[in-house]
Amino acid sequence: MSENKYLSIYNDLLSKIEKGIFKPGMKIPSENQLVEQYETSRETIRKALNLLSEHGYIQKIKGKGSIVLDVRKFDFPISGLISFKELAQKLGKPSRTIVEQLEVMKPDDMLKKHLHVTARDDIWKVVRVREIEGERIILDKDFFNKKFVPFLSKDICERSIYEYLEKELQLKISFAKKEFFVEECTDEDRKYLHVKQYTHVVVVRNYVYLDDASLFQYTESRHRLDKFRFVDFARRIHLH
Repeated sequence: MSENKYLSIYNDLLSKIEKGIFKPGMKIPSENQLVEQYETSRETIRKALNLLSEHGYIQKIKGKGSIVLDVRKFDFPISGLISFKELAQKLGKPSRTIVEQLEVMKPDDMLKKHLHVTARDDIWKVVRVREIEGERIILDKDFFNKKFVPFLSKDICERSIYEYLEKELQLKISFAKKEFFVEECTDEDRKYLHVKQYTHVVVVRNYVYLDDASLFQYTESRHRLDKFRFVDFARRIHLH
């Protein structure tokens, strides 16, 4: 019961931070106040606060209490596994997805290496442009092993592939390996994106795995330089 209690308190406090009830720089109520408010033990409150601290939402300062940190996560779909649809909802800005290409293909040498597939495998290739506030700023090139994703349509790709995979196909998407680098704009970038005066793009490569550790997706996301911001949170672990 106490296990569920501290998680429900954590989620309630997190909700207040995300909704702006507790703003960055604000001090959240003291342990004593929280004990009273949630009618629970100090230990349960401490467990909830420790979890908030570990996830980068608060900083516990001796003698001052817990201060809310300004950690705006998921500015772009790179820090964690998040679909563009989920991202757009978080940003609250007008956005749309334009499907430029949808086809089944045989893997070239690059895909054989990145998706761990053979010449016999069929691969879905999906090229989509992400538009935010009327500007085309992200070019997503997704490759799915057809063994795991037997069917895709333009409608699914415009709405949310992940929503379809998880709700309809019941796939359990678990984790991803990511690589970040900068490279010169290609003709494809200039064709699909509003690159303006920029000569380079930020490239994020994603290798996405299911919960049984099967690699089922390789993605290359190409971001316009001025609109790219990688936000993450890291806390140093002190070894004793």
